[in-house]
Amino acid sequence: MQKYNVIGLMSGTSLDGLDVTYCTFLFDKGKWSYTIDDAETIKYSKNWSRKLKEAHLLSGEELMQLHGDYGALLGEKVLHFMKEYKIRHIDFVASHGHTIFHNPEKGFTFQLGNGASLAAACGIKTVCDFRVMDVALKGQGAPLVPIGDKLLFPEYNFCLNLGGFSNISYEHKGNRIAFDICPVNTALNYLALAKGKMYDKDGKMAESGKIKKELLVELNALKYYHKSYPKSLGREWLSTYFLPLIDKYTIPAEDKLATVVEHVAFQISQAIQNTAKKGKLLVSGGGANNKFLVSRLMEKLPAHEVIVPSPNLVNYKEALVFAFLGVLKMEQKINALKSVTGAIKNSSGGVVFIP
Repeated sequence: MQKYNVIGLMSGTSLDGLDVTYCTFLFDKGKWSYTIDDAETIKYSKNWSRKLKEAHLLSGEELMQLHGDYGALLGEKVLHFMKEYKIRHIDFVASHGHTIFHNPEKGFTFQLGNGASLAAACGIKTVCDFRVMDVALKGQGAPLVPIGDKLLFPEYNFCLNLGGFSNISYEHKGNRIAFDICPVNTALNYLALAKGKMYDKDGKMAESGKIKKELLVELNALKYYHKSYPKSLGREWLSTYFLPLIDKYTIPAEDKLATVVEHVAFQISQAIQNTAKKGKLLVSGGGANNKFLVSRLMEKLPAHEVIVPSPNLVNYKEALVFAFLGVLKMEQKINALKSVTGAIKNSSGGVVFIP
């Protein structure tokens, strides 16, 4: 039996904070199991939210400075988390970082948060940069969570994440298939800001709005939705293609929210129904807390069992899985699947820093 105690760090594109989890992983009789022992979302200060939001506009020198500063901040947050939860034993930290650039078609992806700075700040072995090897192998570098879905959640037919973007994974003819479906919290939070809110709690503003059919038709016609997988989404696509469609309509924010929720539910239901598979659907990510969105999704998938698990798993599944990707890296096992990303081969991604 093998056992690992790992702190996983995840900062999503929706900028709602840094997800920190302390997890235990056991490998026994050929199977992996996990527990989320402690978990917390650490909100960013206004200053750090601004820095992360504007990082893509920086010069190369300024970006490298921020890369180190943010890595050091992550290391400080690890120490604070360990002290707060009285954590004494940890094998390593696994950090996703914060995605600033993601353009696999041009051969690059960049997650802010220098692993050396992180390891130096907390004094703990650190694994980071999980995406770069897959992109170097001509893959999308995303999604990476599906290997965790496959090994940690085998009882579900589908695993759906409703984060900044939605992504799904499932088994198909002996291979794990996964891809990004559409924007979720990146778009919904953007619209909520028009009403002075950081997000639309429970989807109440969207529920009060009316669907703008013309906008819905335009959103559903975007070329990305007609591409076959492997495929992934990033900030660049959102700001170039998605948000301009929404911004050109002079309608109430509630109507825009209602339309985007309908769009998200439709695109996800299409992605699932196109597999011709039925069964249990595990829903996680911040968007799983949007009751209106989940209700629209359930209505469009009557033949499926839609399961929203405990809050710990809903909110911290990605941080849990990146901790697990670190375990696989340490064991020199595959943690990026070519069937998911389109890379020329499976790989074991991640860079290890030992302070």
